[in-house]
Amino acid sequence: MPYIAAVSKIDLPDKVDQQKVKGQARDMFSVNFPQVDRLIQAFDNTGIVTRNFVKPLNYYAETTTFKQRNDEYIKLSLQYSVQAIEEVISKAGILKNDITDIIFVSTTGLATPSIDALIINQMQLNPHINRTPVWGLGCAGGVAGMAKANLAAKANPYAVVLLVAVELCSLTLIKSDYSKSNFIGSSLFSDGVAACIIKGDNHKLGRHRLDIKAASSKLYYDSLDVMGWDFREDGFKVVFSKDIPTFIHQNISKDIEEFLAKQGLQLGDIKNFIFHPGGTKVLDAYEDALQIEGDFLENTRGVMNDNGNMSSVTVLYVLERFITHGFTDGYGLMLAMGPGFSSEMVLLNMKN
Repeated sequence: MPYIAAVSKIDLPDKVDQQKVKGQARDMFSVNFPQVDRLIQAFDNTGIVTRNFVKPLNYYAETTTFKQRNDEYIKLSLQYSVQAIEEVISKAGILKNDITDIIFVSTTGLATPSIDALIINQMQLNPHINRTPVWGLGCAGGVAGMAKANLAAKANPYAVVLLVAVELCSLTLIKSDYSKSNFIGSSLFSDGVAACIIKGDNHKLGRHRLDIKAASSKLYYDSLDVMGWDFREDGFKVVFSKDIPTFIHQNISKDIEEFLAKQGLQLGDIKNFIFHPGGTKVLDAYEDALQIEGDFLENTRGVMNDNGNMSSVTVLYVLERFITHGFTDGYGLMLAMGPGFSSEMVLLNMKN
C-alpha cells in the first residue's frame, strides 16, 4: 500500500507573540467595533502563544486592496512552497525528476495558472507531472490532499506523489470588516506551508513506515453556512459558526466508529491521533465526544499553541510533529473538518 516517505514544514520568519497580535487587534477594532472590550479575551482563550505569519505584524494594520494581498499570496506561496519542496525531497532521498504527481491544496488566495504550475516552472520539474490543484476545502484540505495522494499512488505503485499545502490566512484579513467573525478569526488564524512525499508500494522504504490504509470523506447536509468565505469586492470575508463544536459532539464519534469498523478496527485500536485543532472549543469537543484517556491531543495542541490555526496545513504540521517527536507503533488517525460542512479522515499504520 502507499506510504508517507517524508514531511516538511516551514517556520515562517515573522512568528509573532499572541499578546502583540491582541494589542494590534484592539487598536484596529476599538473605534468601530463596540464589542471589542468584551471579546478581546478570545485571544487568551485560544491557548495560542505564538502565531506563524508570512508578513511583519505591522503590515496587517496597513490599508491594502484585495489585489495587493492576493499578489502577495501568489508570490509568497511560490517562494515558501519551493523551500518546503526542496526540504522534503532531501528528506525523502529522491530527485526532483522522480516526482510523478503534484497535488496542491489551498483556500486562501486565487491563481490561474494555479500555484502548482508556477512551482513546476520555477523548479523545472518534469513537465509531464500529473497536476491536481485542490481549492476550497478549508481546514479539511490537508487530510483530503493526503487521501487524494493515496489514490494516485494506489493507481501507480511506482508513483512519487508530492503533496503541497499552503494557507496564508493572514492575507485574507479585511481591515474594514468589523464583524464578530472577523474579530474572532483574527485571534486564531495564521500562515503555514507544508510538503509531503507519498510513494507507491514498489519503492524502497525509508526510516519510518507510515502506510496509508484507508480514507473517508463526509459532507453533512444542510450545513453550508457553518464555515466558508463570503466573497466581496474587498476580499474574502470569513464565515464560521459557533455551531462547529456542536457538529463534532453530534457526529464525530459515530463517524469515526463507522469508518474504523469498515477496516475491522475500533477506537481503542488507534494509538496516534493526528487531528486538526480548529480552536480550544473544538479540542474540548473532541475530548468530550471521544472520551479517550490521557492527553491524546498533545501534539495537536502543541502545534496550535506554537503556530495558530493554519487551516489545511495545520494537520500536516501535527503529522510532522509525530514523526520528529516520536509516535507509538500502531494505527494513526488523521482527521479534520472544514467547509461544506465536512469531515475528512485518513487511517495510517505507523511503524518505527
